[in-house]
Amino acid sequence: MRLILTALLILAPVQALAQTLRVEPVAENVFAIVGPLTQRDPENLGNNATFGLVVTDAGAVLIDAGAGWQAAEALHDTIRSVTEQPVTHVINSGGQDHRWLGNAYWQAQGAQVLASEDAVADHKDRQSMQLTGLRQLVGDGLDGTEPGYADVTFGDAHDLSLGGVEMQIRHPGAAHTPGDSFIWLPAQSVVFTGDMVYVERMLGVGSMSNAGEWVTGFEAIAALAPTHVVPGHGAPTDLATATRDTYDVLVNLRHQIGALIDDGGDIIDAPKVDQSAFSYLENFEGLAGRNAQEVFSQMEWE
Repeated sequence: MRLILTALLILAPVQALAQTLRVEPVAENVFAIVGPLTQRDPENLGNNATFGLVVTDAGAVLIDAGAGWQAAEALHDTIRSVTEQPVTHVINSGGQDHRWLGNAYWQAQGAQVLASEDAVADHKDRQSMQLTGLRQLVGDGLDGTEPGYADVTFGDAHDLSLGGVEMQIRHPGAAHTPGDSFIWLPAQSVVFTGDMVYVERMLGVGSMSNAGEWVTGFEAIAALAPTHVVPGHGAPTDLATATRDTYDVLVNLRHQIGALIDDGGDIIDAPKVDQSAFSYLENFEGLAGRNAQEVFSQMEWE
């Protein structure tokens, strides 16, 4: 009886996290696993992002590994509600913690992990900082987590075929993180964008980001004319919404900061530039000013 009770107590956090993740069908055998828009916390274990799942007759492909061992377990529990197929491949779409820190869990299940070379370099550069930050935010939920790096790396392109489903992984350049990639399923007209697209909430431009290349990368996604866009944050959507909530935010910010620099403005003035058109996005108040200062720092030297 004591052993059963202990097992139930151990499983409780994973089951609770699984309930914070909702599965949304996107196309036939293609799903989004949507996490909350809120900050990382002990309840979501850092899985405050949107993940992808492609189910084939030869196994399942997971887009993004989760933010640690326990977070990956919770993702796995959610996946089992969709399919009995094993996860045979995991694609890291970028460098944020919830994109890759669950790699070791999936490798222990026998999955092969794929990521761009730039993403793996970013993983190695920022792993200590990410683990420290996650520990503060999720506490014991990080227990068991050890960094695991991709088994297969690529420069700017890699094609994966599994069970008759073709997936094109493309890394057009830096965006939210240096190694961001999108995954295009041409037959299904679905693109998984990772952190190259945010909807519903304000995107974040950090010191590891490149706002200029981010714009170019989004344009590469738009050129595909996808029917379905699965963003890195928020629910599955269409290209028009992705453009409004990500591309337009970046283009406006770069335009406003460019004008400020041309007028001889200083970085202290950057948070005052007009981003009011995007105030409907969650986290706008907390991120708009910081984004402006970071973009100013980048554009000063362009």
